[in-house]
Amino acid sequence: MKIKLDRTLCDGFGICAKYAPEHFSLDDWGYASLAGSPVIAPTDEPAVTRALLDCPVHAITTLSDHTGPDGKPAATRTGSPAAPGPGERKPLP
Repeated sequence: MKIKLDRTLCDGFGICAKYAPEHFSLDDWGYASLAGSPVIAPTDEPAVTRALLDCPVHAITTLSDHTGPDGKPAATRTGSPAAPGPGERKPLP
């Protein structure tokens, strides 16, 4: 499992550091940052997953370990946008 923390979304609730203190630390203002590698060991996945699920602003996301046909990680691949979901509109050309 590999995670990403978007510090621009963090509102300083501190829930991540409560559940997974070995992976998240809080600065002087209470905002989270990654403490160490974004690659999570299988033994730590339950705690980090709980932190991810309980983050009220969804500042923590998982990154795919799979690569696409171009050899780039699936989470960062570029190309045509996905088809719109139910209730979404396709952008105009």
